Order: sequence, then structure tokens, then C-alpha cells
Amino acid sequence: MSIGKIIDGKAFAAGLRERVAEGVAAFVEQAGRKPGLAVVLVGEDPASSVYVRSKGKMTVAVGMDSYEFKRPATIGEEDLLDLIEELNQDERVDGILVQLPLPAHIDEAAVIAAIDPAKDVDGFHVVNAGRLATGQEALVPCTPMGCIMLLKDELGDLSGKEAVVIGRSNIVGKPMAQLLLAENATVTIAHSRTHDLASVVHRADIVVAAVGRAEMIKGEWIKPGATVIDVGINRVADDEDEGKSRIVGDVATAEALAHVRAITPVPGGVGPMTIAVLLRNTLVAAHARAGLAKPEGL
Repeated sequence: MSIGKIIDGKAFAAGLRERVAEGVAAFVEQAGRKPGLAVVLVGEDPASSVYVRSKGKMTVAVGMDSYEFKRPATIGEEDLLDLIEELNQDERVDGILVQLPLPAHIDEAAVIAAIDPAKDVDGFHVVNAGRLATGQEALVPCTPMGCIMLLKDELGDLSGKEAVVIGRSNIVGKPMAQLLLAENATVTIAHSRTHDLASVVHRADIVVAAVGRAEMIKGEWIKPGATVIDVGINRVADDEDEGKSRIVGDVATAEALAHVRAITPVPGGVGPMTIAVLLRNTLVAAHARAGLAKPEGL
């Protein structure tokens, strides 16, 4: 029985960060300044705090300026919107990222809508979503952009391939489908209401699992030779170590390996791509704001 390839997201992300660093150096020569990324963190959520620190370190490592704005969980919505408007007007800032989730008393949609679309490096603004949906240049959400990069690196031309995206979120599922359509794949979006999900998955050459349910996609569902991108991050009890937990994806990877051509692991697959693409998006935004052509190879 052949075993499918494990796609090394860490290695690809490291290569992408290197290309971004080269692009940043070239931008500094052309524009006379560094690209700048502003990250806004509201509250003291431990996971968010760790993630923001990691973003800051990697931003500096590729030669960009990193600006962090930490605000208490009690901040009012108007005060947060005022901060975003200041960042919209700040010429040093090319990208604005507001770390989600926000406290319950703040309307996330209103905050995202307040970000200048030209600085929306998360790609969540309705203007960028609309541009993506209509085939125009857009800042694209980092996770699906990372997924499409991994797929093209593994498969090359995606034209004509049948793709199934499981999950219909605005952050992953919908933009993922748009990116696959742009590569001329035939795309189905499946979700919790899909009838006979197993048979829908089984016909796909490409499966992107972003449903948020631990190991929901079984190995036998996978078409032999399919390529699987597992976006899920789910914490489950560790069967071998009582009281501990482990991270698994939306796909039962051990089962799937007997069927797939290639699959991303969890962790170590899609996850490392997200920050790398965030840096890429910031560099792209900086070029657009400076009136420079989009950097090649990104």
C-alpha cells in the first residue's frame, strides 16, 4: 500500500518569507522607506497575545516596521474605530490587522469595515471580498492564499481539476472557492447541510477541509490520488496521555494517507503559511500604495 506525501508547510512558508525579505529590500531601495504593519490587540487573550508577538518578530525579521497597539478589553467601540482611522491616515502603515476575536461588546463587522481596503492585509473587507469574487486584484485572506500556494506548488496547473471546499466561512471557505475558480478548477462548496458529504468528497481531485470538526473527513471518503489541504485546528483529548490534549485537523490523516497523493499535516501544514502570507500581503499593499508594480514571485 502506497503512502501519500506529507506537504511541508513550514518549509514552503520559510521560503516565502525569504522571498518577501528580498522584496522588502528592493522596495526600500525604490520607495526610500520600509513597509509597515500595524497590529491591534484588544484584551489579554493568551493565544492571541502569543500570535501577535510571533507576527511582530517575523515582520521585523523580513525588514519591515512593526507597530503594535494593545488596548484593554474594556475599550469602547468608538475609541477602537478612532484608532483604526488614525492608522488609516498614518503614511508609515501599509497594513492594518485587528486581531480577532474582539470582546462581545464590539461589532467585529463594523471594525473590519472601518479599515482602509488598501491596508486590509487580512483581506476581510467587503471591498476586497467583492474584488476577489469578480476577478479583480484584491488583498486576499491569508489562510486561503496560503492554501492555493501549497496546491500550485504540489500540482502545478489546477485547470479542470474538481475541487471540493468543505466549509463556507468568509475567512476561508468562500475566498478559497474564489481562488480555485480563478485557477480554472471546477469548485463545489460543501457544508454542514450537504447531503451525502462522503460521496461529494470522493469525486474531488482537490479537497480543502475547513469545517472546524475534528477528523470529520474520513480516509475512505478520499478519492485515490487526491490532494488534501487540511485547514482545521481542533484540540482533542490525548488517548495515550490522560489529562493532556493534542491538535488534530478536520481530516483523519492516518486513514487518509493510504488514499491521497499528498496532504498537509496538522500542525505544520497550513498554519505556518498564514503569517508568511500576511507579510506577503503587507508587501503587496506597500507597493500598491507607493504606485509600484506588484512584486514578482509573490
